[in-house]
Amino acid sequence: MEKQWFTISVYSENHVGLLNRISGIFLKRHINIESLNVSKSEIENVSKFTIVIYSTEDWAIKIVNQIEKQVEVIKAYYHTDDETIYQESALFKIASHLLFDERQIQNIIKEHHSQIVTVSREFFVLAKTGRRHEIDEMHEALEPYGIMQFVRTGRIAVSKDAMPITNILAEFQNQ
Repeated sequence: MEKQWFTISVYSENHVGLLNRISGIFLKRHINIESLNVSKSEIENVSKFTIVIYSTEDWAIKIVNQIEKQVEVIKAYYHTDDETIYQESALFKIASHLLFDERQIQNIIKEHHSQIVTVSREFFVLAKTGRRHEIDEMHEALEPYGIMQFVRTGRIAVSKDAMPITNILAEFQNQ
């Protein structure tokens, strides 16, 4: 089977140690977690893990099955990139003098549809939201001018198809 990008969504109760056990599942199989985000979900008192891996579909299925064996996990799903809508965000800290001395910086800001978040005498901060490759392209464009600091989020994603998790929880609560 061919390797591809998968987004794994895990709905769970919020318990100490779960992240450690989930990451152990990937470690045992020598599969690198490329991106990880944990947040509140659309369901009250339920957290959502969004995990990105580059693997085969067989391994994605095996991992989801192992994750679902964790007591606190309500349901886990995997999706290909074509089945999700996803974004990442990044912040770039750049020396302030470049904003005025290097005309190309302003062009980079416009071309990459980024925005200036703050400006001080020493630095300014740019925010960029988009796909991983879009953030990488902006990083490459700014790199020759010097990036003082750079940080990016993990992927956030929603599936294009309806997620049956809400129905599963409703059935569970009615029992």
